[in-house]
Amino acid sequence: MTATAGTMTQPPHRLGWAEWLDRHSGRIMVMPAVVVLLCFAIFPLIISAYLSLSRFALAPGGFTLRFIGFANFRKLLTGSQQYHLLGAFGTLGIVQWIILAATAAGLLFLLVRYFSGSPTVVGTLGRLVSAAMAMALITLAALTFAQGGVPGTVVTTLLYVFVGVAVQFALGLGLALLCGQATRGRNFFRVLFFIPLMVTPVGIAYTFRMLADMQKGPFAPLLQAFGIGEWSWATEAWSARLMVLVGDTWQWTPFMFIVLLAAVENQPRDQVEAARLDGANGFQIFRDITWPAIAPIAATVVLIRLIEAFKIIDLPNVLTGGGPGLATESMTLHSFIAWRTQDLGGSAAVGYMLLFISTVVCVSFFNFAVRPARRFES
Repeated sequence: MTATAGTMTQPPHRLGWAEWLDRHSGRIMVMPAVVVLLCFAIFPLIISAYLSLSRFALAPGGFTLRFIGFANFRKLLTGSQQYHLLGAFGTLGIVQWIILAATAAGLLFLLVRYFSGSPTVVGTLGRLVSAAMAMALITLAALTFAQGGVPGTVVTTLLYVFVGVAVQFALGLGLALLCGQATRGRNFFRVLFFIPLMVTPVGIAYTFRMLADMQKGPFAPLLQAFGIGEWSWATEAWSARLMVLVGDTWQWTPFMFIVLLAAVENQPRDQVEAARLDGANGFQIFRDITWPAIAPIAATVVLIRLIEAFKIIDLPNVLTGGGPGLATESMTLHSFIAWRTQDLGGSAAVGYMLLFISTVVCVSFFNFAVRPARRFES
């Protein structure tokens, strides 16, 4: 009994330096890269936060930064830059009122359904923020797209993000389903569809600027034959926005295509063959087999593309310079123009507003689309 008690009361074994190093070698090897990435990520955020609350001015021998609080944000939301950021508000018509009412009803329904279950503090706060942001952005879009309204850079950015990503996803999924079939020459088309992704955004912008030239472009003789050679797409707001969307879609559809193609080719073939033997048509196979198999990857690739779409700057800057007026100017281009005019505080304020909007949108999409889609994996 004495020996047993002595054995049980032995002090725990202390790890030696070599053993401790061996157990934590993975974390130690990764730590330098993590520290460098955090420095490059956190330092600009801190500096830009200070700049957004300050006013930059050139001075003899250098520059000065004067703390002005939230004046830069007030200027954007209610001051001289409101037209630039939010646009001009028009008069709501019956269509806009219906859209706003339907949106409010849908958000209220989702909130009530969530609260009828087992709500948590974090979940409640997140859903309230998401609902408030969705209602505010849709209201802003309705006011600026109404008669007499002019969209600002916020609405223009949202147009590029939601319309552009939706079109790119639809085209990428369609091409992936086509190239996933056992057809001749599919490897050639796979390479062909991937080429636009290897071109720089500035190169794509200049290419589309040349192609869309109504006077000297390669399609100018054809356009002149139809009597539209004198028309200029760059002088009309919607045609200029459409040209930016076409260029952005041409560039990023291959990204959607290549990822979705890999997902389509990894779907369970035995289930597809069994469904065909049972007489299922193509739509039924896609609905019951293909889509559940690729839904997690599809949601993830859309999330990645959403994050990237908020940063669009090359195409509107090169194609239209943000014009006509502010019709094609994104928030990133807005921030760049403010920085180029040495309004560093205003530029940082626009950047932080873009950060807030994109974070809420992307986190909401992750919680309400990506996470539910991952349930198909189980």
